[in-house]
Amino acid sequence: MSTKIISLVSIGAHPTSGRPRRAEQDARAVELGLQLAGDNLQVLHAGDIGEPALRAYLGMGLTQMHVLEQPSGADALPALTDYLRDAGAQVVLTGSQAETGEGSGMLPFLLAEGLGWPLVVGLAQVESINDGSALVLQALPRGQRRRLKVRLPFLATVDNAAPKPRQSAYGPARRGVLQAKDVEVVDDELLAVSTLQPAKPRPKRLKVIKAKSGADRMKAATAKASGGGGQVLKGMTAEAGAEAILKLLIEEGVVR
Repeated sequence: MSTKIISLVSIGAHPTSGRPRRAEQDARAVELGLQLAGDNLQVLHAGDIGEPALRAYLGMGLTQMHVLEQPSGADALPALTDYLRDAGAQVVLTGSQAETGEGSGMLPFLLAEGLGWPLVVGLAQVESINDGSALVLQALPRGQRRRLKVRLPFLATVDNAAPKPRQSAYGPARRGVLQAKDVEVVDDELLAVSTLQPAKPRPKRLKVIKAKSGADRMKAATAKASGGGGQVLKGMTAEAGAEAILKLLIEEGVVR
């Protein structure tokens, strides 16, 4: 019996021009799905079926894509949850964060919670699927991998550790079929009252002395400050001390 695998995709945005495109991480979810299921992979999108960027996924070799039709301001979570609950999927793959919209990265977690499924974050590879469970590799920092055994069905997010997606070909992209499915539209109340704006740069990190051994760390901790710019606050009120600390954080660029 073959394992039914579904890859969820969204509309991405070019980082420079902002033009619609296939989302990078979602394309990796499709690539991983194709390696596991081949032509039996099902790709699912919740949104506007008329979006031209969807055909970039079809250009990866798909013959069709299922689209849960809903306007841009609708909440995709209820429609996806209801569909996946009845789809009989055993593995659902998705990117870790959308490139457009809220981009909170919460959708996979909320989907897994609503379905009652395990969630694997940072899936790099599926080694095997047997006897109602899968053996997978999870990506960890610095190129490390962790082998996990997870029961079916499960949902997994992929990021840049997953296989690089193949290029999208024009011919298959034109020939592929977008199959629409009518679903109940639920307005996204949070998005309706929110204001989207470019993310602010992360605050500057304070200088941290890196040491490889315990002796080096002890030396760094006990050494006197070389710059002579340190200040010891004594006999001050809590308010005055807080103002001095805040002033330093502003000067260092940690607080703006």
